[in-house]
Amino acid sequence: MRENEVLERAFAMPLTNPAYSRGPYRFVDREYLIITYRTDPAKLRAVLPEPLEFDERQALVKYEFIRMPDSNSFGDYAESSQVIPVSFRGRSGSYTHYMFLNGEAAIAGGRELWGFPKKLAQPTLRTEVETIIGMLDYGPLRVATGTMGYKHREADLAQVKAALEEPNFLLKIIPHVDGSPRICELVEYRHEEIALKGAWTGPAALSLTPHALAPVAELPVLEIVASIHIRADLTLGLGRVVHDYLQQASRSFTAGPR
Repeated sequence: MRENEVLERAFAMPLTNPAYSRGPYRFVDREYLIITYRTDPAKLRAVLPEPLEFDERQALVKYEFIRMPDSNSFGDYAESSQVIPVSFRGRSGSYTHYMFLNGEAAIAGGRELWGFPKKLAQPTLRTEVETIIGMLDYGPLRVATGTMGYKHREADLAQVKAALEEPNFLLKIIPHVDGSPRICELVEYRHEEIALKGAWTGPAALSLTPHALAPVAELPVLEIVASIHIRADLTLGLGRVVHDYLQQASRSFTAGPR
């Protein structure tokens, strides 16, 4: 294969049979259980990368269980995420702290394209009689369990859609061949072409169990403040770099001490 052919075909690895296809990445009948809770602000401050900021008076975290039965390229899989409400240069949004899922294509694509902090695990989301149940297992151990009463009250669809349209932020890290950082960027992406099919709220509970390799319990649950169950179709938009840590470090080094 000639060099120009390599460049023409280079999209993802492996070169001749990538782990995922090119977008657009459309999701049909995507289902969320999101439980918002208050946590320890000092622990939140220790894990949130600058220049992102959070409201220290509230110190909120959103724990998400997501079921994706029909998605372009990535197929049928589930995710469980720990997400921090943030602001970036005056704009409200969310930062994904941890994400666990059970699909190889979605893990590879999410890490390589956007910079999602994805690891392999076994999340599930299902309805058991009158209860929505989200669970995350890392190996044989249960790491997270979330429950909510099924469709107790309809949520404000305009508010839910506005929240889904807010920017989302990720810390994309790709190492160089010598182990040093080759890419270290804050990436912004958005959900696009949202068709909201319904949203409901109800009583909720969340339990997080300590685990060395899935440490979601390090942001402890102090108080449940909200919960929501959402069904929607949407397109996962590609990202853009909004802050380059290596470039900032290079500028600081060039400028030197003042």
